[in-house]
Amino acid sequence: MSGTGLQNTFLAQREEINQRHATILRPVWRGLIGPVLVVTTMIILFCLGLWELGFSFEKIINGGDQLWVILGVMLPPNPETWSRALLYINAMVETVGIAFLGTLGAAILAFPFGFLAAKNVMPNWLVHVVSRRLFDTMRGVDILIWALIWINVVGLGPFAGVMAMMCADFGAFAKLFSEAIETADRRPVEGVIAAGGSELMAVRYGILPQVLPVILSQMLYYFESNTRSATIIGIVGAGGIGLHLSEMIRTVEWQQVSFIIVLMLIVVSAIDWLSTKLRLAVIGQRAH
Repeated sequence: MSGTGLQNTFLAQREEINQRHATILRPVWRGLIGPVLVVTTMIILFCLGLWELGFSFEKIINGGDQLWVILGVMLPPNPETWSRALLYINAMVETVGIAFLGTLGAAILAFPFGFLAAKNVMPNWLVHVVSRRLFDTMRGVDILIWALIWINVVGLGPFAGVMAMMCADFGAFAKLFSEAIETADRRPVEGVIAAGGSELMAVRYGILPQVLPVILSQMLYYFESNTRSATIIGIVGAGGIGLHLSEMIRTVEWQQVSFIIVLMLIVVSAIDWLSTKLRLAVIGQRAH
């Protein structure tokens, strides 16, 4: 068939071809309209946010010299006395204790609520909805606000920090646990029930073995993260190293500030390394 014949055939079937392969044959620019609009909108919102919040490159440049001055006087890290170094170490141990007890307490409280909020375990929609809204409420309040609340309830000290961390993590744990339970394979549950087991036995032998490694992995991750959070809540009086850090910054004792920061980095790094090892062991992988 000659070139002219092919051209005539194509022209005759052009409308049919366009309809059949509309997605492929549509102009390229049409597919870019959506992404371009999204990116443009994000850039505009970003610029408006910087303008509204008073962002200034001039302030950053002018403050850069002061930053180098502060970094210079922070070196070398120096607690000044051994007694003060031991005080900071004890406070750091207290911070780790707050993170551990707060994480463990929140996980223990959230564990049964995770089953209440899981659709495949609790089919009652009212219980499911009420549970989910409770979780949203608890985790919607920042840990610093919980710390301020519990300081007014039980007074200053690590006990307020533990309670604040439990309240802040309860909602997050319950939500994560319920989502892990909902993704569990249904076949082991059906097998337990088919063998004559009860619903409770189906949960115990059909769901728990699947979700327990995930739950333990999430707990370890939150423990490592909460060690840093426990430092922050200490600043408002909820125990731990944060109170000493805030006091040293207020009194411009920058070498002691750097010693506390180095101590925090060492402890957090050690916990991160250990929790990673444990997390990989729980989920059945080896760390490289």
